[in-house]
Amino acid sequence: MGDIKVRGKKEDEDEKAEVEIWNYVFGHVKIAVVKCAIELGIADAIDKHGSPMTLSQLTTTLKCEPPRLYRILRFLVHYQIFKEEPVTQDSIGFALTPLSRRLIRHGERSMAALILLESSPVMLAPWHSLSARVLDSGNSPFETAHGKDVWSYAEENPGHSKLIDEAMACDARVAVRALIEGCSRVFDGIKSLVDVGGGNGTALSMLVKAFPWMHGINFDLPHVVAVAPKVDGIEYVGGDMFECVPKADAAFFMG
Repeated sequence: MGDIKVRGKKEDEDEKAEVEIWNYVFGHVKIAVVKCAIELGIADAIDKHGSPMTLSQLTTTLKCEPPRLYRILRFLVHYQIFKEEPVTQDSIGFALTPLSRRLIRHGERSMAALILLESSPVMLAPWHSLSARVLDSGNSPFETAHGKDVWSYAEENPGHSKLIDEAMACDARVAVRALIEGCSRVFDGIKSLVDVGGGNGTALSMLVKAFPWMHGINFDLPHVVAVAPKVDGIEYVGGDMFECVPKADAAFFMG
């Protein structure tokens, strides 16, 4: 009897493994389809429209072939990234969900740029060097893949540098808003604040706006601050945080 139970349990585990292994075979598909949705601008189109859009409306707006777009939408609906809602008695539209609102390029809680960064060929390539990193304590996976560290690579590739800044701004808009709303007393008495690794200044501009008595210093690598949008009340300083950091009453870091 005991042997039968053991064999039965092993068979159940094997059956589950047969199914589960396919999640690893096609593990890349979900992020690829979400990236596709961002690049096509599906969430942006529905948001701009202001109500659910039919397949016909979306294909016209996005200039896509209906069968191809429908397959993408079916996948996204299955994972509850979008949802279907009746538009008329005879037609179904595709509507936003809290998750797909994070895919709107310029939404307040957008994570689109962060997804585009992490799903880019540049950032995916190091994952293919992960085993080399485990076997060798030398270069990081990014250096193995690209021959230089991420910051040197970004300096030589402005498009990638911009994508990094936009991705970090996604995180900043969420985290800094929570900080302002929940921990505002932290900034009492602080007249100057340096944001170390401030990127395009999104975090600091939010803080200076919320606490206008503060003078902000956006500190990052020279090639980053050179293209950062200029905001009143913020000074822009280029340099290396491992060498020195501008003086201020307090320093702000986002990990």
